[in-house]
Amino acid sequence: MHHHDCIVIGGGLLGLLTAHELINEGANVRLLERGVLGRESSWAGGGILSFLHPWNAKDALVPLADWSRSQYQELTARLYAESDIDPEYIQSGMLVLEPEDRQVIAQWGERSDRPVRELSNAEMLALEPGLGTSWTFGSLLPDIAQIRNPRLLKALATSLKNRGLDIQEHAEVREIHQGTHGTVSLTTRTGTVDAERVVVTSGAWSGRLLAMAGIESQVEPVRGQMLLFKLEPGVLRQILLHGDRYMIPRKDGHILMGSTVEYEGFDKSTTHEVAETLRKDAESFLPVLADHEPVAHWAGLRPGTLDGVPKIGPVPGVEGLFVNMGHLRNGVFLGPASARLLVDLMMGRQPICDPTPYLI
Repeated sequence: MHHHDCIVIGGGLLGLLTAHELINEGANVRLLERGVLGRESSWAGGGILSFLHPWNAKDALVPLADWSRSQYQELTARLYAESDIDPEYIQSGMLVLEPEDRQVIAQWGERSDRPVRELSNAEMLALEPGLGTSWTFGSLLPDIAQIRNPRLLKALATSLKNRGLDIQEHAEVREIHQGTHGTVSLTTRTGTVDAERVVVTSGAWSGRLLAMAGIESQVEPVRGQMLLFKLEPGVLRQILLHGDRYMIPRKDGHILMGSTVEYEGFDKSTTHEVAETLRKDAESFLPVLADHEPVAHWAGLRPGTLDGVPKIGPVPGVEGLFVNMGHLRNGVFLGPASARLLVDLMMGRQPICDPTPYLI
């Protein structure tokens, strides 16, 4: 039996960020990933560093959002320097097309001290010449940024490996129970390992892991499908949003179109019907896409909770067991703050914000 200060279960962005915070505290950390690092929802999402509709964000999530937003540029610059992989942090701005709640957006901007500009059709076309001409007005949120999440995952994993993080892939946890002397014991396909503290941060699979310890969880998988196009760089510069549909331009000309919210259990398959719907919506945003076939279509399983609030903190009834889960669409955005808050609680220090809303 091997002993570690801390074991993190889950090698997505939240797991890697949690390991990053723990290593910064000098902990001896092992990370167990059931498959391959960063290949679930952290990879599949869009990387918008904002709530999709920030003017409607739950009050409980705002402190996490504010902290992550203040840290992201510095974090990505540091990871770039440590890994030589550019996560492509870009303050591209987001153009909301014909929002039904335009006044609400303006009021949110004033209340939050965030810039909001109302644009006419002519102003939007001056900003984005390729935009469909049927859009009559919009709201521009110029300070919203994005990250290229697959590159962020690679940069973070490379940095952590260079710092000596013990990573074990294809290490599915099959049992969790209270060990001796206050430890948590895990059984994997290769044997048993225990630690003083264990963090479950396994996305949509977190609920299954907690059930092994007799803990009921509100986490459920929520499928999201996306399309990817490839154009010349600069054809689109802003993130576009209409309703729940968004389009994200990457630095190299790739453009993401997403996404759906589907409750289909652990089914990650894609469907022709959704592909056609996303493609039609993409063409309404950017008519030139009618002449381009998508280069990829995929689905990811996001971890949702019944109340829409992630769960961060200790698990009642199992000493040394913690969770960081249930972020739905906001795992990439809220990840830095969620990891810091969790490690604040694990270390018994002053937390970055009130943890009460996120406790199980």
